[in-house]
Amino acid sequence: MPTQSEDNLRFQIGHVLFIDLVGYSQLLIEEQKERLSQLTEIVLAISQVREAPNEQLVRLPTGDGMALVFRNSSEEPARCALEIAEALRKHPEIPVRMGIHSGPVSEVSDVSGRTNIAGAGINIAQRVMDCGDAGHILLSQRVADDLAQYRLWAPRLHDLGECEVKHGVRLHLVNLYAEQLGNAAVPEKFKRGRNAARLAKAEPAKSKFVRLVISLVILVFIAIPALIFTPAILKSWRSKPAPTGTPSPVPATAPAIPEKSIAVLPFQNLSKDEENAFFADGVQDEILANLAKIADLKVISRTSVMQYKTGAQRNLREIGQQLGVTHLLEGTVQRAAGKVRVNAQLIDARTDAHQWAQVYDRPLDDVFAIQSEIARTIADQLQAKLAPSEKAAIAVRPTADVVAFEEYSRAKTLLLTPIFSTESSAKNYRQAIDDLNSAIARDASFFEAYCQLVVAHGSLYAVLGDHTPERLAQAEAALQGAARLRPDAAETHLARATHLYYALRDYKGALAELEFARRGLSNEPQVYALTGFILRRQGKYEEGLRELQRATELDPRNTSLLMQLAVSYRALFRYPEVVAVDDRILAITPDDVLAKLNRASVDFNWKADPKPTCQLVERIRAERPASIAEVASDWFYCALRERDWPGAEQALAALGDNPVWGDNTIKLRRHFGEGLLARGMHNEAKAAEAFAAARIEQEQVVARQKDYGPALCALGLIDAALGKKELAMEEGKRAMELMPVEK
Repeated sequence: MPTQSEDNLRFQIGHVLFIDLVGYSQLLIEEQKERLSQLTEIVLAISQVREAPNEQLVRLPTGDGMALVFRNSSEEPARCALEIAEALRKHPEIPVRMGIHSGPVSEVSDVSGRTNIAGAGINIAQRVMDCGDAGHILLSQRVADDLAQYRLWAPRLHDLGECEVKHGVRLHLVNLYAEQLGNAAVPEKFKRGRNAARLAKAEPAKSKFVRLVISLVILVFIAIPALIFTPAILKSWRSKPAPTGTPSPVPATAPAIPEKSIAVLPFQNLSKDEENAFFADGVQDEILANLAKIADLKVISRTSVMQYKTGAQRNLREIGQQLGVTHLLEGTVQRAAGKVRVNAQLIDARTDAHQWAQVYDRPLDDVFAIQSEIARTIADQLQAKLAPSEKAAIAVRPTADVVAFEEYSRAKTLLLTPIFSTESSAKNYRQAIDDLNSAIARDASFFEAYCQLVVAHGSLYAVLGDHTPERLAQAEAALQGAARLRPDAAETHLARATHLYYALRDYKGALAELEFARRGLSNEPQVYALTGFILRRQGKYEEGLRELQRATELDPRNTSLLMQLAVSYRALFRYPEVVAVDDRILAITPDDVLAKLNRASVDFNWKADPKPTCQLVERIRAERPASIAEVASDWFYCALRERDWPGAEQALAALGDNPVWGDNTIKLRRHFGEGLLARGMHNEAKAAEAFAAARIEQEQVVARQKDYGPALCALGLIDAALGKKELAMEEGKRAMELMPVEK
């Protein structure tokens, strides 16, 4: 029968994340406590830590940091480390390094009778961490080998070679970093070791043999639990009750603005022909796109900079702050008689100082070379590092046809113009498709035009109501055109991810494509936004939220994207943050009725108080009668709540052809609202008549959108309202077969 001490030495594999505050010993006692307390709060807020059951995660204090021992897989500490790195981006005053290793750990009892964790798994994780500097996430070779089998992790693993730790033991380590998470630099210990290796002569064979024997002996002793840590008594995470007062914005700590950051403002069209405005937009957009291919730069998306059209006097310092950049590029474009003049100037937004300026006078068909030259020059001015692949990408001309380029530019402007009316958006997208098809007819090798066609057709199919086999086939044909021209391009992977997400709802496939896309499109907000949308649909709200936050850093004045950020906060019941984002949207578009409605609805979602929404509706009805149709559905529901039957009838009349209830996929229109109103008034005959009319309309939708679950779902809701229970259940079941929960 084993003794108690023998029981305590039973080993199991632990996946250890060791975390250390860099420079801890140099701090004053009070500073040490403050920093450690801050770090502890950050770690406890991480979803991997907060949601893990006690039996799956052991937390150990280590004096100047902590160790987290996961039970399931080596992927857990890696995910946790990236989450911590993401959170620490807002706290540059807390320099942290991390090490990960999977190895034997065991429970032991200390002198006070408490159970602790010790073993080689912890000891070696600490040695791994000791080889890094601030910001590094280092992995032992064993952990790296496990993670390298997965597409998600392989591109983030960077081999460092061997690092010598205590007693001459050498560990083979790998650096984990992704985009702005982790530290891509070679740790100082490795640099010193490499320099020493260059100077040292070949070591005698006898010396190597002696060191090998010593190393093996040391490893044997490391396997015996030597260091014992007392687990911290940690408070369990609890959700705080909602405050009873009026919701107020939560001030967010503004992240430090990167030195190598830039926004390309809209170029002014100096040509007499106003049609050349699209050409000027295209010149600006192509320069922006070229700069965005440089991973060493932070480049703001075109959606956010479009709001600074020339005309009004620009306050460059204010624009720099609003966009979160240190530099701005301005310019003018003049086109006449087969020639083009482009005037560009780089400005330091912090001082208004002109850092560089150049005028280019060239033949018109040389405009593409000008765009590439400006991008390379700006990169040099900002001292950005260019990889060979980035230099090659910048040099590629989008097309040799100026007319095709102008048609493409007009189409892209239409696709990026925010319109919250479904009908108007659909009209813009169809016009954009015509322009893109014309551009491709002129230049069949116009790769970017094919990519934009995928977006346009996919949006009409999945979001704007044209859910037909013909539209899907056109989206797939555009994707095949892009893949034929550049099968391995990051833009092709993004186009395929967009198609898989919106059109086919293949979330796993879309995520895999996005992993490839982000390698070459680190400045593309759509990569992060799509990832966030997918993770949110999969129930991974915190992870999805972080991706959306990253997207808004690159596209800070995109109100559509900010609305999606608010949706994620609302799903997490973080209503103060919802208020902050809604107020941010209203600061950008103060007259946006939808944004005002979203802001007013916070009280209803938070405290079941419909008054702010209903009061806003009344104010808009009185002050902006032209906008009544935009608030008619909210007016209708406010009237129903108050049993204001005449008001509900007026709201339905104002509704017109807009949905009385609906989202991007399921829409129920005026007849359904009339049925709800009649039922509220206990007029069953009129309710049945209205629901029957709604059913006739929806049958036509189902006929057009065969094998589409949401259309059948809406029909089932109408049949339920008609009391056709069995038919409604059959339609609901069939709808779920066509679009199961995982989609």
